[in-house]
Amino acid sequence: MIDPFGREVTYLRVSVTDRCDFRCKYCMAENMTFLPKKDVLSLEEIEQVTAAFIRKGVRKIRLTGGEPLVRKGIMELIRNLGRYRESGELDELTLTTNGSQLDRFADDLYAAGVRRINVSMDTLDAEKFHDITRWGHLDKVLSGIDAAQKAGLKVKINTVAVKGFNDGEFDDLIRWTGDRDMDITFIETMPMGQIDELRSDRFIRLKDLKATLAERWPLVPTDYKTGGPSDYMINQETGTRVGFISPLTHNFCESCNRVRLTCTGMLYLCLGQEDSANLKDVLRGPGGLDALDAAIDEAIGRKPKGHDFVIDRTHDNKPAVSRHMSVTGG
Repeated sequence: MIDPFGREVTYLRVSVTDRCDFRCKYCMAENMTFLPKKDVLSLEEIEQVTAAFIRKGVRKIRLTGGEPLVRKGIMELIRNLGRYRESGELDELTLTTNGSQLDRFADDLYAAGVRRINVSMDTLDAEKFHDITRWGHLDKVLSGIDAAQKAGLKVKINTVAVKGFNDGEFDDLIRWTGDRDMDITFIETMPMGQIDELRSDRFIRLKDLKATLAERWPLVPTDYKTGGPSDYMINQETGTRVGFISPLTHNFCESCNRVRLTCTGMLYLCLGQEDSANLKDVLRGPGGLDALDAAIDEAIGRKPKGHDFVIDRTHDNKPAVSRHMSVTGG
């Protein structure tokens, strides 16, 4: 699949649910209204759409949410998708999780063919963790990370940089992940969906953070890529990687190889644009797989060049897109 700008689309991110057992302040409002079941693709429908993308050349699938592991029956989908990796049709099957359910699922994930996961974690302080997630407990996540590593899963930590919250912990996080042989990626907060605070009050430019960290850590550039937008550096002290995802201060769209399928069956061609295709209606219509293939081809043919993310005080009440990250998939 080649988009209008010559970029090959080989990476599909699939949000299997908009629901989550956390309510992270930069991601969700505290009192979220979630989708009714009829509006959400069944696991069988998600597998059908995902299989269509694999036939068309997608080589990497990442399952996201919300929190993917809270969806009932999720392991059946993961096992079924794992068979594409086993057959060689798929290079990688992975997921992004908040870690709350890893105690239960780590061994099953490895058995299904998952070898690498991202865990979203913004602080090592238990009280601050509970504060920013509203419902989360750090000890449960740390226990889940232990279980994941014991099962053989490679763990990368994703940390959203939040001014006035975790900006005094970045060195501790780098040291902790290095000691545990885990990579870490810092992420700029993204203007998606209405939340209960001003994003401009919390925004940290990762360009500035990278320069500051380079003064304290022996960070050297690397061309290492995982298929996503992270810009990695090697920490020579620990041998692990420190990544930066900077959608606002460094537009990475020129190399974008990704599209996103939501749990409602909407295919979003860019995280920061509203361009989309309703694959649920196609899937549930009379046209069968041929109609699904045609709808995917038509959508890829209008993938936009890039996003229009902006965070400042004039845009605080006007996020770049109205949908929350939990709907689109993290």
